Amino acid sequence: MNAKTRMMTMDRNGHHRTAAMASAMSAATAGAVATVLAAALAMPQAHAVEYSQVQPAQSSIAFKYQQMGVDMDGKFKRFNSELSFDPEQATKARARFDIELASIDTGASESDEEVAGKPWFNTKAFPTASFVSSAVKPLGNNRYEVRGKLTIKGKTQEVVVPASFTARGKTGIFDGNLTIKRGDFAIGEGPWAKFDIVANDVVVKFHITANAR
Repeated sequence: MNAKTRMMTMDRNGHHRTAAMASAMSAATAGAVATVLAAALAMPQAHAVEYSQVQPAQSSIAFKYQQMGVDMDGKFKRFNSELSFDPEQATKARARFDIELASIDTGASESDEEVAGKPWFNTKAFPTASFVSSAVKPLGNNRYEVRGKLTIKGKTQEVVVPASFTARGKTGIFDGNLTIKRGDFAIGEGPWAKFDIVANDVVVKFHITANAR
Protein backbone atom coordinates (compact mmCIF):
# COMPACT_ATOMS: atom_id res chain seq x y z
CA MET A 1 0.00 0.00 0.00
CA ASN A 2 1.48 3.25 -1.07
CA ALA A 3 1.47 6.46 0.98
CA LYS A 4 -1.45 7.96 -0.91
CA THR A 5 -3.61 4.88 -0.32
CA ARG A 6 -2.72 4.84 3.42
CA MET A 7 -3.69 8.53 3.77
CA MET A 8 -7.03 7.97 2.05
CA THR A 9 -7.76 5.02 4.37
CA MET A 10 -6.86 7.09 7.45
CA ASP A 11 -9.11 9.94 6.26
CA ARG A 12 -12.04 7.58 5.79
CA ASN A 13 -11.50 6.04 9.24
CA GLY A 14 -11.17 9.48 10.86
CA HIS A 15 -14.36 10.66 9.19
CA HIS A 16 -16.20 7.57 10.40
CA ARG A 17 -14.95 8.10 13.99
CA THR A 18 -15.92 11.81 13.94
CA ALA A 19 -19.40 11.00 12.62
CA ALA A 20 -19.80 8.32 15.31
CA MET A 21 -18.73 10.74 18.05
CA ALA A 22 -21.14 13.44 16.78
CA SER A 23 -23.96 10.93 16.67
CA ALA A 24 -23.23 9.79 20.23
CA MET A 25 -23.08 13.39 21.50
CA SER A 26 -26.39 14.21 19.80
CA ALA A 27 -28.01 11.18 21.38
CA ALA A 28 -26.67 12.14 24.81
CA THR A 29 -27.89 15.71 24.45
CA ALA A 30 -31.34 14.57 23.35
CA GLY A 31 -31.49 12.18 26.31
CA ALA A 32 -30.56 14.95 28.74
CA VAL A 33 -33.20 17.30 27.31
CA ALA A 34 -35.81 14.56 27.52
CA THR A 35 -34.87 13.90 31.16
CA VAL A 36 -35.17 17.60 32.08
CA LEU A 37 -38.54 17.91 30.32
CA ALA A 38 -39.87 14.80 32.02
CA ALA A 39 -38.79 16.11 35.43
CA ALA A 40 -40.39 19.49 34.76
CA LEU A 41 -43.65 17.89 33.71
CA ALA A 42 -43.63 15.68 36.80
CA MET A 43 -43.28 18.68 39.14
CA PRO A 44 -46.51 20.31 40.41
CA GLN A 45 -47.12 23.60 38.60
CA ALA A 46 -47.90 26.74 40.61
CA HIS A 47 -50.99 28.66 39.56
CA ALA A 48 -51.83 32.26 40.43
CA VAL A 49 -54.74 32.65 42.81
CA GLU A 50 -56.70 35.88 42.60
CA TYR A 51 -59.17 36.68 45.37
CA SER A 52 -61.80 38.89 43.81
CA GLN A 53 -65.27 37.62 44.67
CA VAL A 54 -66.25 39.52 47.84
CA GLN A 55 -68.83 37.74 49.99
CA PRO A 56 -70.99 40.49 51.58
CA ALA A 57 -72.75 38.12 53.99
CA GLN A 58 -69.39 37.12 55.51
CA SER A 59 -67.91 40.65 55.43
CA SER A 60 -68.35 43.70 57.63
CA ILE A 61 -67.32 47.33 58.02
CA ALA A 62 -67.67 48.59 61.57
CA PHE A 63 -66.50 51.49 63.70
CA LYS A 64 -65.99 52.50 67.31
CA TYR A 65 -65.57 55.81 69.12
CA GLN A 66 -66.02 57.40 72.52
CA GLN A 67 -68.98 59.49 73.65
CA MET A 68 -68.53 61.25 76.98
CA GLY A 69 -65.70 58.82 77.72
CA VAL A 70 -67.84 55.75 77.05
CA ASP A 71 -66.92 53.29 74.29
CA MET A 72 -69.53 53.14 71.52
CA ASP A 73 -69.66 51.10 68.35
CA GLY A 74 -71.66 50.56 65.20
CA LYS A 75 -71.50 49.25 61.65
CA PHE A 76 -72.59 49.87 58.09
CA LYS A 77 -74.98 47.27 56.72
CA ARG A 78 -74.49 47.92 53.01
CA PHE A 79 -71.43 48.55 50.86
CA ASN A 80 -70.22 47.76 47.37
CA SER A 81 -66.71 46.55 46.70
CA GLU A 82 -64.20 45.69 44.00
CA LEU A 83 -61.18 43.61 44.92
CA SER A 84 -58.27 41.98 43.11
CA PHE A 85 -55.56 40.34 45.23
CA ASP A 86 -52.96 37.74 44.25
CA PRO A 87 -50.62 36.93 47.20
CA GLU A 88 -47.78 36.26 44.72
CA GLN A 89 -48.20 39.73 43.20
CA ALA A 90 -49.42 41.73 46.17
CA THR A 91 -48.05 45.05 44.88
CA LYS A 92 -50.49 44.82 41.96
CA ALA A 93 -53.52 44.44 44.24
CA ARG A 94 -56.48 46.80 43.86
CA ALA A 95 -59.41 47.58 46.09
CA ARG A 96 -62.38 49.93 46.13
CA PHE A 97 -65.16 50.23 48.68
CA ASP A 98 -68.28 52.40 48.47
CA ILE A 99 -70.18 52.53 51.77
CA GLU A 100 -73.84 53.51 51.92
CA LEU A 101 -73.78 55.93 54.84
CA ALA A 102 -77.56 55.76 55.38
CA SER A 103 -77.13 52.07 56.21
CA ILE A 104 -75.45 53.00 59.50
CA ASP A 105 -76.46 50.91 62.49
CA THR A 106 -75.61 52.41 65.87
CA GLY A 107 -77.94 50.08 67.75
CA ALA A 108 -80.73 52.69 68.08
CA SER A 109 -82.98 53.94 65.26
CA GLU A 110 -83.11 57.48 66.72
CA SER A 111 -79.32 57.71 66.64
CA ASP A 112 -79.23 56.31 63.11
CA GLU A 113 -81.57 59.05 61.88
CA GLU A 114 -79.59 61.75 63.67
CA VAL A 115 -76.23 60.63 62.34
CA ALA A 116 -77.64 60.51 58.79
CA GLY A 117 -78.64 64.18 59.13
CA LYS A 118 -76.84 67.24 57.84
CA PRO A 119 -74.55 67.97 60.83
CA TRP A 120 -73.10 64.46 60.69
CA PHE A 121 -73.02 62.48 57.43
CA ASN A 122 -75.56 64.54 55.48
CA THR A 123 -76.51 61.44 53.49
CA LYS A 124 -78.89 63.36 51.18
CA ALA A 125 -75.97 65.34 49.75
CA PHE A 126 -73.28 62.69 50.27
CA PRO A 127 -74.88 59.24 50.16
CA THR A 128 -71.63 57.28 50.05
CA ALA A 129 -68.14 57.25 51.48
CA SER A 130 -65.42 55.65 49.39
CA PHE A 131 -61.95 54.21 49.66
CA VAL A 132 -59.81 53.63 46.55
CA SER A 133 -56.42 51.98 46.90
CA SER A 134 -53.36 53.33 45.12
CA ALA A 135 -50.51 51.11 46.39
CA VAL A 136 -49.93 47.98 48.46
CA LYS A 137 -46.73 47.39 50.43
CA PRO A 138 -45.99 43.86 51.75
CA LEU A 139 -44.55 43.87 55.29
CA GLY A 140 -44.01 40.13 55.71
CA ASN A 141 -45.97 37.50 57.65
CA ASN A 142 -49.09 38.21 55.57
CA ARG A 143 -49.23 41.84 56.73
CA TYR A 144 -49.58 44.78 54.36
CA GLU A 145 -49.90 48.54 54.18
CA VAL A 146 -52.61 49.66 51.80
CA ARG A 147 -52.33 53.25 50.69
CA GLY A 148 -55.27 55.05 49.13
CA LYS A 149 -57.77 57.88 49.21
CA LEU A 150 -60.67 58.03 51.63
CA THR A 151 -63.55 60.35 50.75
CA ILE A 152 -66.33 61.32 53.17
CA LYS A 153 -68.72 64.27 52.74
CA GLY A 154 -66.80 65.43 49.67
CA LYS A 155 -63.52 65.67 51.57
CA THR A 156 -60.63 63.42 50.56
CA GLN A 157 -57.66 62.36 52.65
CA GLU A 158 -54.67 60.18 51.78
CA VAL A 159 -54.60 57.30 54.27
CA VAL A 160 -52.51 54.20 54.99
CA VAL A 161 -54.45 51.16 56.14
CA PRO A 162 -52.69 48.32 58.04
CA ALA A 163 -54.16 45.00 56.90
CA SER A 164 -53.60 41.28 57.22
CA PHE A 165 -54.47 38.39 54.92
CA THR A 166 -55.36 34.80 55.75
CA ALA A 167 -55.87 32.12 53.10
CA ARG A 168 -58.28 29.28 53.80
CA GLY A 169 -58.33 27.20 50.65
CA LYS A 170 -60.08 29.20 47.96
CA THR A 171 -61.26 31.77 50.49
CA GLY A 172 -59.21 34.79 51.53
CA ILE A 173 -59.88 36.84 54.66
CA PHE A 174 -58.72 40.44 54.97
CA ASP A 175 -58.72 42.22 58.35
CA GLY A 176 -57.60 45.69 59.28
CA ASN A 177 -58.41 48.95 60.96
CA LEU A 178 -57.85 52.63 60.45
CA THR A 179 -58.15 55.54 62.86
CA ILE A 180 -59.52 58.70 61.28
CA LYS A 181 -60.20 62.16 62.67
CA ARG A 182 -63.87 62.97 62.19
CA GLY A 183 -62.97 66.65 62.19
CA ASP A 184 -60.97 66.13 58.97
CA PHE A 185 -64.20 65.14 57.21
CA ALA A 186 -66.61 67.54 58.95
CA ILE A 187 -68.44 64.63 60.58
CA GLY A 188 -70.24 66.55 63.28
CA GLU A 189 -70.75 70.23 62.47
CA GLY A 190 -72.04 73.16 64.50
CA PRO A 191 -72.13 72.35 68.22
CA TRP A 192 -70.84 68.85 67.44
CA ALA A 193 -67.62 70.19 65.93
CA LYS A 194 -66.10 70.21 69.39
CA PHE A 195 -64.72 66.99 70.79
CA ASP A 196 -65.84 67.31 74.41
CA ILE A 197 -68.88 65.03 73.96
CA VAL A 198 -67.98 62.91 70.93
CA ALA A 199 -64.27 62.19 70.56
CA ASN A 200 -62.40 63.15 67.41
CA ASP A 201 -60.88 59.70 66.86
CA VAL A 202 -62.99 57.08 65.10
CA VAL A 203 -61.62 53.59 64.51
CA VAL A 204 -62.90 51.95 61.32
CA LYS A 205 -62.57 48.17 61.28
CA PHE A 206 -63.10 45.90 58.30
CA HIS A 207 -63.41 42.16 57.84
CA ILE A 208 -63.62 41.17 54.18
CA THR A 209 -64.12 37.64 52.91
CA ALA A 210 -63.41 36.97 49.24
CA ASN A 211 -63.37 33.82 47.15
CA ALA A 212 -60.79 33.03 44.51
CA ARG A 213 -62.02 32.89 40.96
